[in-house]
Amino acid sequence: MTAPMLATLTDRYFSDPGWIFERKLDGERVIGTRSGGVATLRSRTGRVLDGTYPELVRALRQQRGDFVVDGEVVAFDRNRTSFERLQRRIGLTDPVQAEESGVAVYFYLFDLLSLDGQDLTASPLRERKRRLRAAVRFGGPLRYTTHRNTDGEAMLADACRRGWEGVIAKRADGPYVHGRSTDWLKFKCVAEQEFVIGGFTDPAGSRHGFGALLVGVYDGDDLRYAGKVGTGFDHRTLTALRTRMDALATTSSPFRDPVRERGSHWIRPKLVAQIGFTEWTRDGRLRHPRFMGLRRDKSPRAVIRELPMRPGR
Repeated sequence: MTAPMLATLTDRYFSDPGWIFERKLDGERVIGTRSGGVATLRSRTGRVLDGTYPELVRALRQQRGDFVVDGEVVAFDRNRTSFERLQRRIGLTDPVQAEESGVAVYFYLFDLLSLDGQDLTASPLRERKRRLRAAVRFGGPLRYTTHRNTDGEAMLADACRRGWEGVIAKRADGPYVHGRSTDWLKFKCVAEQEFVIGGFTDPAGSRHGFGALLVGVYDGDDLRYAGKVGTGFDHRTLTALRTRMDALATTSSPFRDPVRERGSHWIRPKLVAQIGFTEWTRDGRLRHPRFMGLRRDKSPRAVIRELPMRPGR
């Protein structure tokens, strides 16, 4: 499997007739394949997800033709996509347990990479989306990702009013490239990104599991400390995450910087967490961070500080 196309964060919002604008969904990026009547789902790191989302595999299998599609698997909390709710499915690999979890999932398709043996990655995005809409019978858990032409700033304002995560801006005539590109840009309503867990602190009072996560981002080969995250956990998450961290225990800090948190324990930097926060402080720490869930679709070494792209587009 080849790497999916990834968007670049920017804070230079714009409207442009040469671009289209889609709602930014808060879920798990998935590549879906149908070949010879056999369907499969893979994460952006290549992990097979068929047991986690069996109803989506069935929906692809019931289509016609051979294709490769790109999209986002989401769960909803009212009218908002919720990565926290999706966590109840992400940890499951048994298809029966997954479907009995009580969490309905939907596969929002936004790109078509190939159709009946024809590679479409060099075709303009507008053409790929047109062919996607014609090739797939949408309904049930399969949804088409709609877009708005030209008016990126108005769409972002509307998204933020609705409490959505933001907007993805895409160059309408651009090809599909494997990796990060400035032809796809992220307009975010809130600050949020992945962080590597390098340790945790002792719980206090009646709390179980741990007190806070100690997280960081890579700068070259160095894991730089970004702060502690002490909110966003329920009892089940505190217990399950402590079990996973205990299995990764080590005696030395993985962070390049000194960490002066009381009651600190260290783990090998193998776990990636999605964290929401208000802003970065001047000394490179997170302000008001909140745990949203673990990510399994990104290598820890790929986790770096996301800085908005300012010059040009």
